[in-house]
Amino acid sequence: MQTETAHARLRELILDGGYPPGARLTELEVAATLEMSRTPVREAFRALAADGLVEAAGRGVRVVALDTEALEHSYRVRAALEGLAAELAAERQRAGRLAPADLDDLDALADRTHRATAEGRLTEAVRLNRRFHRRIAELAANPIALHTLDRLWDRLQVSTRTSLTPPGRTGLVDDQHRELLAAIRAGDPAAAQAAARRHVLDTGTAHRTTAASTNDDSE
Repeated sequence: MQTETAHARLRELILDGGYPPGARLTELEVAATLEMSRTPVREAFRALAADGLVEAAGRGVRVVALDTEALEHSYRVRAALEGLAAELAAERQRAGRLAPADLDDLDALADRTHRATAEGRLTEAVRLNRRFHRRIAELAANPIALHTLDRLWDRLQVSTRTSLTPPGRTGLVDDQHRELLAAIRAGDPAAAQAAARRHVLDTGTAHRTTAASTNDDSE
């Protein structure tokens, strides 16, 4: 039980930016932070390494920092899978297999994501944005795609905040969410697939642009 608790709490800290990419963690430090013994922390480290969130670093672990090439690969795979999920959700909508309440919930999530981002509540915005995209994947009813996306989202979530901060990005994200929702609501698989792919690839481009700018500023 303690191992599961340690894993869940440490994962949340990593995904919310409490431990940023590249941060080194030791069993002693994390055990003190979580107020538990080192044994469940050690097991949590192993589970997080299997998740792809940390890697061995001396006597502890380091939060994985995806390099430019890995990010490019990850976003392209995410774009393909989210495109598939949107396509399947639209097909199910066209077949009358989605409840109106499901689509209304997506609208509400898009609203909440936009407000949180516009007001600078980025930790909340990242969580809501993921819930929005995950809900579409759930509505696609393809458990393999959902499981694979969950692992990708975990590794990319530490980068999501930067993709939301460039000027004009907030409005663009909201517009793309609305376009995606409209295509799903209309039961148009091709349009939904295209909208989802475009949105994810734009997010990847925004991240790379912001990361490059940050590196330039630090030199």
